[in-house]
Amino acid sequence: MAIDLTGGIDPSREFMLAQRPQDPEMRDSVSFWVVDDRGAIGLPRIGIEAVGANWDSHDIQLNVAFPDGRVYRLRSNGASLPAQDSAGRASVLGAGGLTFRCAEPFDTWTMSYDGPAVQTSSADLVDGKKDGPTVDIGFHVEAKMAVPPWVQGALQSDADTQLRTSNVGDMMGGPRYEQLFTATGEFRIGDERYTFTGSGLRIRRTGVRKLAGFWGHCWQSAVFPSGRAFGYIAYPPRPDGQPTFNEGFVFTGDGGLIPARAVQAPWLTRLRPLGEDVSLVLQTADGTIEIAGETVFSTHDIHHNDDMYSMQALKQEMASFPAVQQAGVRYSWDGEEAYGMLERSNPLDKIARD
Repeated sequence: MAIDLTGGIDPSREFMLAQRPQDPEMRDSVSFWVVDDRGAIGLPRIGIEAVGANWDSHDIQLNVAFPDGRVYRLRSNGASLPAQDSAGRASVLGAGGLTFRCAEPFDTWTMSYDGPAVQTSSADLVDGKKDGPTVDIGFHVEAKMAVPPWVQGALQSDADTQLRTSNVGDMMGGPRYEQLFTATGEFRIGDERYTFTGSGLRIRRTGVRKLAGFWGHCWQSAVFPSGRAFGYIAYPPRPDGQPTFNEGFVFTGDGGLIPARAVQAPWLTRLRPLGEDVSLVLQTADGTIEIAGETVFSTHDIHHNDDMYSMQALKQEMASFPAVQQAGVRYSWDGEEAYGMLERSNPLDKIARD
């Protein structure tokens, strides 16, 4: 059975907004998570948020992390680049040295950066310290899509209901899908260069995002050497007992996505730089799947006080936003290993410190 890497989505959704949207709250966003297949380097979320009200200067987030605890980080605004390529397609989302390009919809994307980053560490970020010397870095990643895209709400009827009838849809930020890929890449710091092969996750989102009331989440995915893959997003149980969003998938390496939900998730209940058990259990119609996981590199955002347009808007919506961890994980599924992503969050008053 052939793999439909478009998932039936109109290819035009891969392209960017060609000009400033009329709605000042409208966002256009692309983000990548990239992991080396040896676990030697990770880029746990590189992203751009292009917001209508600040269209000439997009928000940039960079994380580059290593298993020895080194982290290179940037939260900034950068002058936006034109969206149109030489063929007139709005295939570019770029700002301040960071550029995403859609070379071929649902097939090939690239990501490049050259510019400054703050040198820090996983341990310092856990402690809420994000200052350090500024260094010059660069990277380039070519991503080849490997798994059908997952449109949130498309696999479980209750998940779709949550997106349409609760504030979870606002928190997701409008129409959104994600897609796992294989990758080749290069990272540079100063005169040192690292080349790698690996995999990652691409997120495409366009819409208005409202995060007021956000109470935490857990999000994990990976694609394995055999071609099989998994992914899910789950929000913690609500204090009032009302239903919450919990949807995911399993992919066998052929055909389409198999609906799943998380019945065991590693909620963020303590802050640790590295080496934490983040195993999970997914349930499908055919039974449960246990996947072991351990963080191998990690970053944290504790106080959310970086000087960025979207961060200032977030603080106005919700003064005490949950702490967020973005990490790379070594996963094991029935003896097969792969490196993948993890993002999770929780209010600080629900997190214990070691």
